This record gives sequence, C-alpha cells and structure tokens, in this order.
Amino acid sequence: MPSNLQILLDTRPVGEASAGNFKLVTAETPALQDGEVLVRHHFLSLDPYMRGRMNDAKSYAAPQALGQVMQGGTAGEVLESRSPKFKPGDTVVGMGGWQQFSVVNAEQVGALRKVDTAHVALSHYLGAVGMPGVTAWYGLVKIIEPQAGQTMVVSAATGAVGSAFAALAKARGCRVVGIAGGPEKCQYATAELGFDACLDYKQHADALSLSKALALACPNGVDGYFENVGGMVMDAVMMRMNAFGRIALCGMIAGYDGKPLPMSYPALILMSRLKIQGFIVSEHMEVWPEALKELGTLVATGKLRPRETVAQGLAAAPEAFLGLLKGKNLGKQLVKLI
Repeated sequence: MPSNLQILLDTRPVGEASAGNFKLVTAETPALQDGEVLVRHHFLSLDPYMRGRMNDAKSYAAPQALGQVMQGGTAGEVLESRSPKFKPGDTVVGMGGWQQFSVVNAEQVGALRKVDTAHVALSHYLGAVGMPGVTAWYGLVKIIEPQAGQTMVVSAATGAVGSAFAALAKARGCRVVGIAGGPEKCQYATAELGFDACLDYKQHADALSLSKALALACPNGVDGYFENVGGMVMDAVMMRMNAFGRIALCGMIAGYDGKPLPMSYPALILMSRLKIQGFIVSEHMEVWPEALKELGTLVATGKLRPRETVAQGLAAAPEAFLGLLKGKNLGKQLVKLI
C-alpha cells in the first residue's frame, strides 16, 4: 500500500485562519479489508464551509477534529477494490479529505459515487455538477421558487455556487444580477456566465451605496436572493427586496472569522414580508439525483461553463484555502494532486 501525504488540522484558529493551523505529514495506508476500496485522489475540493468547522463551536456539523485529516470532497480513481461495487479504474467522488489516498468502506451508503467523465470533466463533479451546484439548485428551486420574469440576485456570484445559480435561474427565464469583488470577476459574470448585470461590492463603502447601485441593476426590485456572504451585502439587498421576496441563506463568509454579523435593517423582514430560510444541502439528499441531472446537462451542452482556480500539489492546499476565504479564486477552487 502506498505512503500517503496528508494535511491535518493541527491547531484551531483564533480570528483569521493561517497556514500555521495545518500540518503536513506522511502516513502509511492500511491494507484493505473486505468491502473496502483504495482511491487515489486526482482533485481536492476547497470550500468556505471548512472554515466554520475549524472552530470548536456549536454548528450544524461536528467540528473538524484536531490531529486528524482535514475533511473535504475528493474526485479520483479506484486503484484497488475488495468490493463488488467498484473495480480498479472507476472514476469516483467522495469525501476523502486532504490527502493523496483514502481507504473507503464501499458498503457505507453515499460514501463513494461513480461518475461518468465522457461529457463532464472529473473536476466538475466537485463544483458545478457536485455539492456546490446542488446547493445552488436547492436554494433556487426549493426555497426561492422562481417564476419567469422575476429578478434573482446572488452574492459571491462568480464562485462555484454563484455561477451554477446563474445558469439555473436563466434556464427558468429570470433576470439574474450578481454581486462579486473586483472588475475581473464582474466582467467574467456578464461575459461568460450569462448574468444580466454584476455589481462590484468593493466599489461601495457601505450598504446604502451598494443598494443604490442595485436599484439601477434591478429596476423591478429583487424577488429572490441567494446569500453566501452576509453583512453589508445582505443589508444592501434586503433594502431592494420586493414584498414576499424569498432569501435562501447558504453561507455567511463575512463572519467566518468569528466576528458577529449584525443585521442593520431587520424591520424589513416584517415590512416586506420576507421569507428567509437557511439550509444545509447535505440534509436534502433526496433532491441530488434531479439536481445533478440538470446540472450535468447544462455543463455538457455548454450552457454552464464553470471556471476553476487550481492549486498544484497537496502542500499548496492551506494557502489556496486561505485565498478562497479572501475571494482570490475565480470559480471553483481546487487542488490538483497528480
């Protein structure tokens, strides 16, 4: 069995996370038992939710354990199998974590999934045709419930979730406006992702300024909002929500360093009769087949052209992750391991 390079969570962050919170080690890969498979990871997914799990705090999932491999999504190939469900050469996605290889119990439901790379690249199964894409699908379809002609807004617009949200909303006949950081991202949003408009929040000092710009981009108001950021951005959008608007609350990356995120205008929830619903996509596995089918079709037909930011080698994962938290990536952030 091969030696296995791994990244562990060594210490918990105080305030901002740093590269010093992680530790690179080499471990021996255990021999396979009946029902297990050995997976070689080609790609590792980096996602904002990982920052919250680094804290030892109450949340929707247990904290990442100290001294253990950082958890995360992986895509790769089966090298060896002692399960009738998989054979060497199968391309698979799972939660193998920040390491080169994983030994997976193939009998555990949902632990490993075969994927077809004939029309969709393997890496996309960690982004547009994976958890981020399904996240966008669930928030749009099940919470926002869009109607043709309505206006949808999404923050972190050019990330893996935001880009999928745009394609899904446009397919339903909606006007889609993004909020992103920097002119390059906004240009990408309108030129390649199909957004009708994109606002650079970095050009606005406060929520009132951003909200005025949003009024110009959304002359008919905002019917549905997919929230990834929180803070000033959420305040700005809430001022433009139409009566009975719906907000799918997916992430609050502005508060992942532990700082409180006050809401400036909570009375708007009542005045505009807003529905705000937080959700965790892993709690809704029943929708994944339908969502993945639509997302796979959008990618295969070129209606969704996801971009990826790729770091090379496992050792690059911590700095790439810290860059993701600061918005340095364009599209899905991945680490290529081979």
